[in-house]
Amino acid sequence: MAITAADVKKLRDATGAGMMDAKKALTEADGDFEAATEILRVTGAAKVSSRADREASNGLVAAAGTTLIQLGAETDFVAKNDEFVALAASVVEAVQAAGAADLEAAKALPLGDTTVGEAVAALAAKIGEKLELAQVATFEAPAAVYLHRRSQDLPPQVGVMVEYTGTEDDEFVRGIAMQIAAMSPQWLDRDSVPADVVEKERHVAELTAKEEGKPENIIGRIVEGRLNGFYKDVTLLEQQSVSDDKKSVGQLLKDNGVTVTRFVRFAVGA
Repeated sequence: MAITAADVKKLRDATGAGMMDAKKALTEADGDFEAATEILRVTGAAKVSSRADREASNGLVAAAGTTLIQLGAETDFVAKNDEFVALAASVVEAVQAAGAADLEAAKALPLGDTTVGEAVAALAAKIGEKLELAQVATFEAPAAVYLHRRSQDLPPQVGVMVEYTGTEDDEFVRGIAMQIAAMSPQWLDRDSVPADVVEKERHVAELTAKEEGKPENIIGRIVEGRLNGFYKDVTLLEQQSVSDDKKSVGQLLKDNGVTVTRFVRFAVGA
């Protein structure tokens, strides 16, 4: 049967496919709209599969309540796409409502008449880029959230969530979240740093001291000093506060009667 421009437009509007892809699918399906839609879904899935080895190193972070997600895309053009932004909002609301705390559980959640994972794959097929739900976290309340825009024409691409006790001043803890966004601590405190990481740093510090020709009897003190410097870089509580450079974050928290129990930092491209 003859394929009209109206038929092609109808299929494009329904699927987001390109004009030539829509026309080809309708021709292959002999004008059957449902069959053509299925053809486009299959070919779209094949295209997504062929992009599996690409990196979704762009994208955005989104938050709802005590949930934070990172939704990945290949380009900043897609990161600010209205459908992509809307999908992220729907996903984070679904994850928050379900209290999902891990990636696989989040992907399996229902979203409309499909699942979160399927919805991401469907938009990937429509847009033509690799998309992925990269990270999720759901904390117990109270938790403060800070979202940072690297550029005003893009959605937030750095997100921090801090779980805490001891205060009702969310703005104070949001300031701690801003510290985490800016200074990128990897762990909460020195007890949280894995033993193998500490041992590696200790070994490097010792070898460096010996290479520098330091006397054997003071190498132990030098190593401990350098380890303390390492902790000040990578642990939140030992970092120098950006809001009060005379105090560590740990001291600032103590002075305000606040305990941070855990935090996450999601950063696009990190």
